[in-house]
Amino acid sequence: MDTEVEALSSHGYFVRDAFLGEARALAVRAAALARVDAGTLKPAGIRRGADHTLDTSVRGDHIEWVLPGATPELEALWHRFQALGEAVSAGAYLGLGRFDVQLARYPGGGAHYARHRDAFPGRSNRRLTAIWYANADWTPEHGGVLRLFPEDTGAPVEVAPVLDRLVVFLSERLEHEVLPAHASRLALTAWFYGRGT
Repeated sequence: MDTEVEALSSHGYFVRDAFLGEARALAVRAAALARVDAGTLKPAGIRRGADHTLDTSVRGDHIEWVLPGATPELEALWHRFQALGEAVSAGAYLGLGRFDVQLARYPGGGAHYARHRDAFPGRSNRRLTAIWYANADWTPEHGGVLRLFPEDTGAPVEVAPVLDRLVVFLSERLEHEVLPAHASRLALTAWFYGRGT
């Protein structure tokens, strides 16, 4: 949407509710919970390659990479992410290419992710982050809020991780953090890379 492209350009992010619609959102949530129950998620680390480290004082989620064909429900979300990337790339002239999708669960108990960026300026890596939330019946007491730090304002912006909410931001531009989660918190994130990376 034009207003979303404008918000991405001016503020570095936008938020959209009802990304899939209630019935599809609940189906994707059920598929994600089935992956959690199957025990396929592993503790997430920080950094890449030889520097990869587990450090729950920085990051406390458990993750699994999602590929097309994982389940029909997760594949449907994967295709929605693909269409989103194509639309944002065309509307904002970002030159996006491939993308990865990750399922993440914060188990509660204060698990969080310290303030960081998803990419480093000047490198050919992640350009756009899109996070879709799968938390039915979320309340403020559950925690796990996403806090964004837009460059154009001094004040942080907090995004509640409610079911079927999508938040999209420029990976190189916005620092963000996940505040302590006091209940299980589910999200699926797509990271879009520039063409040729």
